[in-house]
Amino acid sequence: MSTAMIFVGLILSTILATASNSWLLAWLCLELNTLSILPFISKTKHPRAIEAATKYFLTQATASCLLLLAGTSNAWLTGTWDMTQMSNKLTSTTMLIALTMKMGTVPTHFWLPEVLQGSTLLTALLISTWQKIAPMSLLFIMSNNIQPTFALTLGLLSTTFGGWGGMNQTQLRKMMAYSSIANMGWTVITLTHEPKASMINIFTYIILTTPTFLLMALTSTKTLQNMTTMWSTSPLATTTMALLLLSTAGLPPFTGFLPKLIIMNELVTQNLTPLATMTMMTSLLTLSFYLRTTYLTTLLNPPSSATSATKWRQKMTKNKTMILLPTATTSTFMMPALIP
Repeated sequence: MSTAMIFVGLILSTILATASNSWLLAWLCLELNTLSILPFISKTKHPRAIEAATKYFLTQATASCLLLLAGTSNAWLTGTWDMTQMSNKLTSTTMLIALTMKMGTVPTHFWLPEVLQGSTLLTALLISTWQKIAPMSLLFIMSNNIQPTFALTLGLLSTTFGGWGGMNQTQLRKMMAYSSIANMGWTVITLTHEPKASMINIFTYIILTTPTFLLMALTSTKTLQNMTTMWSTSPLATTTMALLLLSTAGLPPFTGFLPKLIIMNELVTQNLTPLATMTMMTSLLTLSFYLRTTYLTTLLNPPSSATSATKWRQKMTKNKTMILLPTATTSTFMMPALIP
């Protein structure tokens, strides 16, 4: 019962934050959202889980302080808490830093890999997807008042550091964390020029990441070594995982290529071709570690007489696989088919 109430609080706080028009109400809802997710992070009785919950709380509390500072300063200057009335450059920039800190973008991204590594796979799914909806909605509302140069700089740095950070990772949760950082860079980079493209990108990422984490949870896959033996658990899940990874990497003709194409087109339209070129080059870093993971998943069979012990995993039942397959297949192939 307590878990259900906390989960309801998590959902309601996000919905209220996205529907609010006042910075004070949004700050209150984000605080409730933070307090609702903390029990899920610290539920596992392990020092890593407690450490992850502490890091998450401190980071979110710092971001909330910056958000309240920016909202109060803006209310003092304009006489209103309205989100659309942020004409001051200092307050809008401070608000952008606060909201991007909550989502995990450069330079305030260091908490995300550690928190995901200390959480369970399902909790990491919540942090990577659901917890980004409320801050992203607030950024969408104030997108007209964000300084374009600052947003472009944050976006390019996030795509670069997200790609470099995921190169040497053997833990899948950390790799997904750096992938989230890179994806948030794609989202922020076009926030001031085409906010709708940013929303398309973040929701496409959520649609792709959800079945990926669910497959990892069902097969108890947490490291690259586990990926090499995933085929023995479920060949169908292995194939689906490979397609999802390629789609998340933005490889055409999968779904993940669609928002990147829209963002590149918008940057070129705004005469930002050099920035678009650099962003595409940084996406190759993300593509490299996704291709490595896909190779380990589908094209590498370990020797039958392995000297190292393989972690025991329960076989996936047919019902679980068939329930997950439509979601993963739709998220991988559906959206490109809808392009006129």
